[in-house]
Formats: sequence, C-alpha cells, structure tokens
Amino acid sequence: MSLFRHILLATICVLGVAAFPACRLVDEDVSDCGEDFNLDYELQLVTNLRTEIQTVLDLEADLQVATELQSHLSEVFTDLAHDVDLSFYDTEEPMARLEHFGVVMDASESSYSLFLPGRPYLHTCVANLEAEPSVTLEDGDQCHTARLVQHPEVKDTVSIHKAGIFTARKRMDVLTGVDQHFDVSLFMVNAATALILDLADAPDVKDLKVFLSGFADGFNVADSSYTFSTKQVVRTEMLPAEPGSTERCFTSIHFPSRDVEPATKVVIDIDDPDQDKRSDEILWQWEVYVTLADGTVTKTILGSYNPLHPAQLKAVKGTVHANGGVVSNDHSVGANVTLDWHEGMAIPIEF
Repeated sequence: MSLFRHILLATICVLGVAAFPACRLVDEDVSDCGEDFNLDYELQLVTNLRTEIQTVLDLEADLQVATELQSHLSEVFTDLAHDVDLSFYDTEEPMARLEHFGVVMDASESSYSLFLPGRPYLHTCVANLEAEPSVTLEDGDQCHTARLVQHPEVKDTVSIHKAGIFTARKRMDVLTGVDQHFDVSLFMVNAATALILDLADAPDVKDLKVFLSGFADGFNVADSSYTFSTKQVVRTEMLPAEPGSTERCFTSIHFPSRDVEPATKVVIDIDDPDQDKRSDEILWQWEVYVTLADGTVTKTILGSYNPLHPAQLKAVKGTVHANGGVVSNDHSVGANVTLDWHEGMAIPIEF
C-alpha cells in the first residue's frame, strides 16, 4: 500500500550558546544568557489515510461515506501544530530535566528563540496536547519517566482523541561559540479506525453501538514504546449518513495496538509499517451491539489479526444480517457472534 508522506519535522539551529544559566522563552533582559539558538519547525505528515479510504470505499455507493470519513479524519491527520512542549534533559543519570518550555505554533512552520548553556542534552518534544483532554504528559522531571497517559472518561471507557499527537526525541551536543544545525523529526503517535456497516439485510435493527478494545493506554516519550497496563474500552462516533443510505460509519481515534511481536515496544517506522504481518491471536477488536425490533441484542466481536500502527487508518466494511450478526470480507478480521446476548454472557458462535 502506498503511503502519503506526512512527517512533523523540527530543525533546530544553534547559532552559538555560552555557558550561562538558562533563560526563559520570552522577550526580556537576557544580558546574562549569552547567545540564543533558534528552533525552526516545519510540519509535515506520514499516513495511509487517503489510500485506505480509496481502497476500502471504492464503490459508487460508498462515495458519501468516503467523503464524510475523509473530512472528519482530516481534522486530526493534519499538518498543523498548535502547542509544542519542549524538554531538555541531562544525558547523565538520572537524566533530570534541565529546561522546560511551552510554545504556541498555530502553523505548519514557525521559528522561536531560546537560551541554553552549551552542553549535551536529550531533547524531547510533544505537540498538540492542549486539544486532547484525555491524554496528559506526566512525570516529565526525568527523561525515562516522561510519558503520555490516557485517562478513562467513565470507569474503563475512554473518549475519542480529538487531535493528532506528535512526539520526538533527539540527542544534542550544544557547543559554545560554534554554529550548529540539528534536525528533529516528530511522528504521530495515535491512529484511527473506521467500521462501515451495511444494514440493507437488517431492516429490524433499532439501535447500533460500537466500541473498540486492545489499544495502548500510554506512550513512553524517551524510547517511543507504548504501554498496555490497563484494559480500556474506546468509544466510536457514528458519522452523518445520507438519507436513504443503508451504510453506517463508526470511526475513532486512539493509540495503536500491540505489534505482532510479544514485546510492547512499537518502533515508529512509517516507511515499513508491517501492514501484512499477521498475528496468531487477535490484537485488537470492534465490539458491535445490535438491538433488534424484539428487544434482543446480538453481540459481534470483529477481531483484527494485523497490528494497527501509529499514523495509520484501518477501515473495514461489514454486513449486518437479519439476526444482528456482523460479518466482513476482510481476511485479516475474524468474527464471533453471540445471539440474544446479555451482559456477562459470552458464547462464541461461528457465523
């Protein structure tokens, strides 16, 4: 599958830094700070978003859903950064944070000036957290503990991410009195899913609810690894449907899934996302609850054996049958159906 290149790049130009105490990123008396260094940010992006939509929703009947999905996700998969959190850490253990800045970008590229003493640093960046209330940057006083934490809205259920989150880390040896140039690439750390259900064969459906599970609950900034400490359920949103259409699209933005390998570390390599790798077990899943006219509920688990990587969209089309069961022709997705489902009851049935 071809990928449309979207990377968030930061170019850090050090014009010369003297070994004086660091100063804040503001216009004030900087006579004790020495020379400045400039950060030039350029926002780009790497995602399969358009390709995935065009590949999965390729029929004329899918045009309205494809248009809605493209428009909806483009608000998250965007080349615009609002806020950027910048940390500079000591390279010696315990790698304490030496400087911390917050800047507003509100553009795809911008420049800033700040003042730091010459020395080695481990520099990390996180962008767009202000627009994402369910994810916070925590324990940033030391490099190895700095992490993004996803917080449930109710019990174990988390809301859909509202922004594309980007991070980076870069070792920088800032030399005094020497002109230097650093390139820092920031990559998107969340991902998206879309389940498109056709109700043409299920006229008695009264209600549809779709949830997701199997995704990370956090991200370690220093080594780009994801955490799976808790089992969280992720909400979905049903996009507006064209009058008379039998298709319903449920989409969500969240952290990625585990990789095929048993380790929790996910190396962010957009050029080789391993989309064709298949696990021996389900890595993540949709849970579809269909309420029929007689009040009974049919539960279908659509489980994916392929990992979902950062900055990627996975879209799947499914068909809802008269008994409420859901099937898909996507060979990377398996289906287990429970008829007349009640909470606490789980009877897998081949459908």
